[in-house]
Amino acid sequence: MSATRRQTLLTTGVAAAATTGAALVPASAAGAATGFAPGRYARTRVLAASSRHVVNRFSYGITPALAAQVRAAGGGQEWFARQLAKADPTRADGPDWWESLHWDPVTVYDNNRTGVRSGWLVMDDYRRRTLMRRMTSTQQVLEVMAEFWEHHFHVPLNADNVYMWRADYGDTIRRRALGRFADLLPAAVLHPAMLIYLNAAVSTKDHPNENLARELLELHTVGVGHYGENDVKETARLLTGWWVEMWKSWERFFRTDLHARGPVRILGFTDANADSYAVPATQRFLAYLARHPATARHVADKLVRAFVSDQPKPTLSRRLAKVYLSHDTRIKPVLQALVASKEFQRSVDAKLRDGDDDVVASYRLLGIGVEQSTASDAAVSVLSDQVGALGLGLLSWPRPDGQPIDNAAWASPTRVMASMSLHWNLAQGWWPRTGMARPTPADWVPEPKLAFRDLVDHLSRRVLQRPSTATLLEACCAVTGLAPDAEVVRETFSATTCGRLLGTLLDSPQFYRR
Repeated sequence: MSATRRQTLLTTGVAAAATTGAALVPASAAGAATGFAPGRYARTRVLAASSRHVVNRFSYGITPALAAQVRAAGGGQEWFARQLAKADPTRADGPDWWESLHWDPVTVYDNNRTGVRSGWLVMDDYRRRTLMRRMTSTQQVLEVMAEFWEHHFHVPLNADNVYMWRADYGDTIRRRALGRFADLLPAAVLHPAMLIYLNAAVSTKDHPNENLARELLELHTVGVGHYGENDVKETARLLTGWWVEMWKSWERFFRTDLHARGPVRILGFTDANADSYAVPATQRFLAYLARHPATARHVADKLVRAFVSDQPKPTLSRRLAKVYLSHDTRIKPVLQALVASKEFQRSVDAKLRDGDDDVVASYRLLGIGVEQSTASDAAVSVLSDQVGALGLGLLSWPRPDGQPIDNAAWASPTRVMASMSLHWNLAQGWWPRTGMARPTPADWVPEPKLAFRDLVDHLSRRVLQRPSTATLLEACCAVTGLAPDAEVVRETFSATTCGRLLGTLLDSPQFYRR
């Protein structure tokens, strides 16, 4: 059977489901009737569909070790609750291989200016650390939520002059990713990286800059339709005085001589704003915004779109908004209510992996351990390039609204072909070739000898956490040239055959869905 036939088998399901929003369908009876009845290698356990669903949404790929943790916890819901209860955002998970991420802003700036290490390379170091943290952390829910909020309060890594503060900004968000939104909001909005990115760092009473004011209302809190132009202007006035000493210390401080005093009325918030030291007034305003009903609904809608469906049901968003407000903006109760909802439980396979999730999950599910290296062609060095090849560099979306979270943005034919190239390069060991440890072909074969259809089922259970289908078996037969009942011998199992099988599994619709 031709490679074209294999490609058709695998991509048709991805494209159709992505564009229609339909769930994946089981293999047809016709496939089994034509000799592609799937094997049933039950010794390799899989999580229940409900557990797989929870863990797929809130992790970067279900490895055998993670599946064992889920079973030990009692199931997906119990694992999720344990992840929330035991989360420790002060623990810096993942390898700490990049000295530049410990430099203070002045050192980063001076090293960029003198050619020791450019700011762009420091941001590459941050990309690598972020990807490695997602790949290796046992706190998968924390890392997923840190990513969610880093997109919500988006500051592109390649924005002008943010590189001095951008790593600290990401750490600031991660430490509050499972806390209270009322604490996260001021920490993000008033951080030097955000002030620089949206021009508030040089906003004055004579020339108030409205960029941060507008995005604060539109993207970070109440959302479109809940504010007017006067609200933007008044917010911009209130935010004047928050200053970053550009090109010198890069420190943030409040300049009373640049603050626009005078009464402000923004939405339902009023303040005399009589003091030139307006830090308390700013804090009161952000506390008001964090607890505004429109903010509660805006945050709930975004959580539902990210973790349930591209078309949020108003009833679920309203329920989550009530939980948010009744728990004083605490994030954990909202997530618990989301995962316990019927809407979430019915949304199995309704979301697609984006590009960076694809890369991290591919490494995790292939069992690849990335090693420390400074070589340009080593795995750790090319991780961010692999993400960019799938359509968008990590944390590099050019607008302040953050990376798209809808399926349509990640369902193009170009993305699918780029993903196939990634999967086959990794599965076959073509690129990268160095700086990694990976299982041998024999490690993927569970017995000294077994039928090919049973090997496919074992691999499907191990990599995809679900039994194989007739369609998957047919595709695997197509790429290897082996018949379903061909005998596979562990000692002679070739790297080429192994790579083709693993690449086919990663190319399947079941992998793209999460």
